[in-house]
Amino acid sequence: MEPISPHVSVSLIKSLSSLLGMKKVPIDKAEWEGYFDESGHLVKSRDFISSNILDRGLDPAVRSEAWKFLTGYYSWRSSHDERLTVDSMRRKSYEALCNMYDKIQPLLETEHRDFMQVRSFINSDLQRLYLRDAQGYAIVDKKQLEKILLLSYVCNTEAEYQQGFHEMLLLFQLLVEKEHDVYWLFQFFLQKTEHSCVVNIGVGKNLIMLKAVIAFMDPVFAKHLEGKGRVVQSLFPWFCLFFQRVFKSFDDVWRLWEVFLMGMPCRNFQVIVAYTMLQSVRDQILRENMGGDDILMVCGNIIDLDADELISKACSTYKLLMEHKDKVPDELKDFFLQGDP
Repeated sequence: MEPISPHVSVSLIKSLSSLLGMKKVPIDKAEWEGYFDESGHLVKSRDFISSNILDRGLDPAVRSEAWKFLTGYYSWRSSHDERLTVDSMRRKSYEALCNMYDKIQPLLETEHRDFMQVRSFINSDLQRLYLRDAQGYAIVDKKQLEKILLLSYVCNTEAEYQQGFHEMLLLFQLLVEKEHDVYWLFQFFLQKTEHSCVVNIGVGKNLIMLKAVIAFMDPVFAKHLEGKGRVVQSLFPWFCLFFQRVFKSFDDVWRLWEVFLMGMPCRNFQVIVAYTMLQSVRDQILRENMGGDDILMVCGNIIDLDADELISKACSTYKLLMEHKDKVPDELKDFFLQGDP
């Protein structure tokens, strides 16, 4: 009996996965490389790739390269040679930033109390960060994380350091090997997601829009929450960490973040995700007539989620919202339907 070719096997798996309730096969290295011609130019449309990432996600072996496109580190229109030039430019720019930082660090330490306070916060956060491989060896380079977080604080005036950035940056350190790539991917990620996870920029807006979505989609639930204090506003940790603590694994976090980066099925999808999570405990909250503290406790217990399931449910939620597009308040339309930043 002749063996089934690898291409046929993958095709069969893709077809059967939906029938058997299995996870869809993510975009692997062979498929990803097939998206480009010999010169490295894209031969598939960005919409095609975005739809596939939303539907299936990326294989871990693809992420280190694919995320450079998703974040804007690479242009989707670039060739292989152009990307090599970009890599060199990013490395040199990072080295220049490091040299500048080394020169002004003594001044920062003596003249800027905020800098010393932020460095203390970072050190404290990093001390609590503990991650080892299966053999028990530490896989967290805390010195590198501290360096990049301080450099980001000094150079990115839009995003001051906030508790949790160390956990987010760790995922970029695990994603790519080179230090300058860790720094730039983190910066591009914040920019591409419109600083939605930054307390003094996007988090407040997310909470306002989440409250508006609840009021429009579920008035009964909205009325209950309204009488329980600042419940919705207290869900800010979801946005500050971009849901990092609600998943089973880092792969699940990357899976959701890459959907955010593609801007599909809509802009500011993080608010739809938060609403979907809240709906998962909605009936319990109403049935038990929970107060504010109990609501926050049950929301805090939303953990070990599967990213594919959450994304699928959130997409269904967004589809339901758009079925009433003519009745959707203008503030929500503007928030979800504006073009790419």
